[in-house]
Amino acid sequence: MKISESRTEFKLKNPPEDSISSVKFAPKSNQFLLVSSWDNSVRLYDISTNVERHKYTHDLPVLDVCFRDAVHSYSGGLDNTLKMYDFNSNMETVMGEHKDAIRCVEFANEINAVVTGSWDGSVKLWDNRAPQCVGTYNQGNERVYTMSVIGEKFVVGLSGRKIFVWDVRNMSQVNQRRESSLKYQTRCIRVFPNKQGYVLSSIEGRVAVEYLDSNPEVQKKKYAFKCHRIKEGGIEKIYPVNAISFHSVYNTFATGGSDGYVNIWDGFNKKRLCQFHRYNTSITSLSFCHDGSALAIACSQLEDSDEVEDPKPEDTIYIRYVTDQETKPK
Repeated sequence: MKISESRTEFKLKNPPEDSISSVKFAPKSNQFLLVSSWDNSVRLYDISTNVERHKYTHDLPVLDVCFRDAVHSYSGGLDNTLKMYDFNSNMETVMGEHKDAIRCVEFANEINAVVTGSWDGSVKLWDNRAPQCVGTYNQGNERVYTMSVIGEKFVVGLSGRKIFVWDVRNMSQVNQRRESSLKYQTRCIRVFPNKQGYVLSSIEGRVAVEYLDSNPEVQKKKYAFKCHRIKEGGIEKIYPVNAISFHSVYNTFATGGSDGYVNIWDGFNKKRLCQFHRYNTSITSLSFCHDGSALAIACSQLEDSDEVEDPKPEDTIYIRYVTDQETKPK
């Protein structure tokens, strides 16, 4: 069943004016959504009324954003600068900077700190009370492409297909150094809500389900699968898998690709639960809200895409209210 604009799905009004880099729901909320963009902006939307509540800017494109709580956000991008914004007072604070672009920004609840990953080959921890950097950790001089923090588990996806697993409570050493089981460049990593492993995607239409416990019996459970590929005229076109988001209640996950599709997977039972209709261009970011009732879907043409369309497709954010049928393991 293909659903376009309907009760279950709608477009956000006043979207960014350039490619959308990240969408993230507020913790404990299915109402507020943060959006970062190549138009240098960070925007806060109230999806229940479909209005843009706040907007602030960086000097250059913003690559990632996250919430600390309902009223504070952190953002970073090509200006190498980490900013904190207080939506109550409309005040921004420059926390500090990296030597190169900040690619990833996450909030680590376990230690009440912000974590940033950069193309300068380092991860930094920031104390939000002081605002200052409290530690810089070398990632083997590889660029940080993606990272995910759940509880104490902190997984970093690097250039050169390397993966570092850290414990945010003790950053004195890397817990595990791994190599991606996928042959091509890592695009996105997300840790399971139950912290047992992570899901990883590549530019070559594949997703891997990996487990952190190095016990050989546990390692036997890991696997990879092909997705986001379209056969047209006898030729299979393979698309990057750009985004992953976990449903926090059911442990199922959504993937979004440059093919314009969103799929929902039951990773434990190795099944695809559903596929939504095709969107107007690449899916660049996905975010389930905390109770899993809504999924934010960012659609933008990627700069590194082979499929450069002219005119450029509209940058759009869809909010989709999902059903148990689409997200619950069968």
